This record gives sequence, structure tokens and C-alpha cells, in this order.
Amino acid sequence: MKKNIASARINIESSKLLKELNDSLPFDKELFREDIIGSLAHSKMLAKQGIISSEDLELITKGLNELLEDIESGKIELNEGDEDIHMAIERLLTAKIGDAAKRVHTARSRNDQVATDFRLYVLNNNKEIARLLLELIESFINISKEHSDTLLPGMTHLQHAQPINFGYHMLAYASMFKRDYERFMSSYKRNNISPLGCAALAGTPHPIDRELTTNELGFKEPSLNCLDTVSDRDFALEILFNIATMMMHISRLSEEIILWSTSEFKFVTLSDKHATGSSIMPQKKNPDIPELLRGKTGRVNGNLVALLTVMKGLPLAYNKDTQEDKEGVFDSVKTAKLSLMVLKEMIDEMQVNKENMEAACRVGHLSATDLADYMVKNLNMPFRDAYHLVGNIVNKAEELGKDISELTYEELSSIDDRFAKDVIEVLDIRNSMNARESFGGTSTAKTIEQIEIMSNWIESQK
Repeated sequence: MKKNIASARINIESSKLLKELNDSLPFDKELFREDIIGSLAHSKMLAKQGIISSEDLELITKGLNELLEDIESGKIELNEGDEDIHMAIERLLTAKIGDAAKRVHTARSRNDQVATDFRLYVLNNNKEIARLLLELIESFINISKEHSDTLLPGMTHLQHAQPINFGYHMLAYASMFKRDYERFMSSYKRNNISPLGCAALAGTPHPIDRELTTNELGFKEPSLNCLDTVSDRDFALEILFNIATMMMHISRLSEEIILWSTSEFKFVTLSDKHATGSSIMPQKKNPDIPELLRGKTGRVNGNLVALLTVMKGLPLAYNKDTQEDKEGVFDSVKTAKLSLMVLKEMIDEMQVNKENMEAACRVGHLSATDLADYMVKNLNMPFRDAYHLVGNIVNKAEELGKDISELTYEELSSIDDRFAKDVIEVLDIRNSMNARESFGGTSTAKTIEQIEIMSNWIESQK
């Protein structure tokens, strides 16, 4: 019987059902680049330490580089048959260069090998997602520059609350995505440690040099404790959490874009490139992109919960359960990158309907709080008394079928004769928006200030 390349103890062929359950090549072949890069670094270290010969290193290096090129070009396909990507690469290398390939796994276990491969994948994608986030934030900054004076009803409880500008609203999302960027970069820095050389769980008696492989692979430092390292998947959980949080922000934005593009709002018009029609209703233009983005948020949330559940009961050190760590991460990473790219494209080509936004600001008495603040400053009224008086004025405006911003001086004076004529200026919607001059406020001047601060931060990250 032909023995499995990674089974010295087992003397009979595995059950087909076990093989179907156990084999991970159909999904972990995603790690072929990282696996080959890790083996190149490990082999170089083995030769430097005199553990393998320079002649073997030359064969191994040439063979691995050829395999990398062949797999990337599609000349070699990684099909089912091998247990996992590590055994597939070792088998292919052995077929190519012979016995020298059998020396590559000296002083190494699949436990530290997969931890290294997977960590490299996650670290690289932390940086790639962070890069895409920066590009998306720039889109929000650009749209904010164009619309720092475009009136928009700010809402709480999805009810009209106070007038803001559309640029300010877009900067709120830029701020969310800035936090996402910082989480991905923080995770990259915290998890940039090398597992290679930890072997199965306790290190190795071979005279290896973990600093060498750490430097070769671009890690900051080798991990401290091998027992922890081979079973650690915090780095995978972190990227799943970071993606889930980012997608939650994307979902919130998507919900608003879906609402804004309805006939009831008409605040924005999506490009025809980013919408679809109906199979039965010829007039329809459906906002499929934001709907799909909103839906995919549930998918990445599930991937996070799945891995948390896998890890919660595992004793030290490595357990086969951990094989369930990759599919969810691969799926979430792919979803995250595609979502960021399509969202940026949609935002860049979205039409903003300024007139409809401003018209909506004249519904819901958005300058009511300004009137209360005016009474506090000019009539020396306690805020709570002013608050209740404005409530009466809003009721009067409702009776007249007007927005509070449309009331005349005479109508206001009929309720309280202490008002001066300048009160009308306070009720103006644009004046209300621009009155909010506190740091972080919505006035056009403060919005422009926020744009400058955010733009400077973007430049500092490049």
C-alpha cells in the first residue's frame, strides 16, 4: 500500500468519508504562495545552520520557484488528492527534484507551517483592505468638498432633527472608515510575529535560527511561546472582527443610500451602471449594490461567530478543529475587498440632488432648537422654559400649515411679544446650519476644517 506522505503510523488506507472530512486542499490551496515563500525561507535557514547542504538548498530553491511560477500561470492545478496545500507542495517538489525535497520539513511541523502561511495571508490582507479603505475615505472627502454648503435634514430616530450639510454627513462615514483603517493597521502591527520554528508545539532540538526566517519573511519578531503560537488564531479572529465592523458601517451607509434613492426621498440618483431592472416591471431601477452590501454584512458576521465558536473550547496546543479557521476568513476577505471597491465606484458616480435635499429641510421644523437657543441668549430664559415655549410655537405653525422657518415676525409676536425682529434670521435653515460653529459641528466653515484635517491625515498614511 502506498503510504500517505504525512502518515508514518497509519498502516491502512483512510476511509473515503474520513478523507472527505479531513482534506482541506479544496480551500487551503489559496495559501500556495505563502506556503512556498515560507518553505524558501525555512530552507535557506536550514542551509545556513548546516542542517541541509548548500547543494540541496540550490535544488530546493530552484524547484520551489518553478512550482510557484507553474501554479500562478495555471500550468499546474492543485486538485483534490492531496490532504492539504502543504502536502501538495511537498509532493510536487519531490516529484520535481527528488530526495532533496524530503529534507525541507526538517525542524518544522505542519502546525507552525500553517500558522506561518495563514498569518502571512492575514497580515497581507490587513494591509490591502486598509489601502482600499484609504481610497474610499478619499472619495468621501472629495464629495464633502463639493457639498459643504448643500443643505440636508439631519435626523435622529429617522425623524427630521436639525439642518446639516451633505458634506458633513459624508464626513461622518469617512470618520467611521478611518476607525476601520486604524483597526486593520493596529491588528497588522500587533500580529506581525513569526510562528516559523515553533514546530509541533515545543520548539525543536535542531540548531535553527528563528531570527533569520523572521527577517526573510518580513515579520517584526519571532513569537515568544511555541505552545501558544501553533494554536493561536487571534490574528484570524481580529481580521474577521475588523471586517464585520467595517461591513456594519457599509451596511449603515447602504441603508441610507437605499432610502435616499427612493421616490419618496430622491436625494441621490445611482448611476445606471450600479442598478438593475425588474424582470416584470419595466420602469424599475433597483439599488442592488447597496442591498447586496447590506446583505453580505450578515455573511461576514456569521464567519466571525463561526470561528469564535470553533476556538472557544480548544485545549492547548494544536487541534484539527483549527482547520475550520480558513474558509470563513478567505470568504470574508474576498467579500471585504470587493465591497470596498464597488462601494467607492458607486459613491464616485452617484448624483446628488441638492434641490430635493434642501426642500426636505423645510419640513419638520428643523430650526426649532435655534429658536430655543435664541431665547436663552437674548431673552435670558432658562433653556427648559424656552424649550416648552418653542413647542407651543411649533404647534401654532402646524395649525397654520407652515414650517417654523416660514413663520412671520407678526405670527411669532402673537405668541410672545418679547421677540425682536432679528428672530426671523435665526429661523432661516441655512443660518441654522451655519450657526453650529463648535468644533466638530456642521457649519460650512467647520465642515471645511474637518475636510482639511481628514485630508492631512490621509496624506500622513501614504
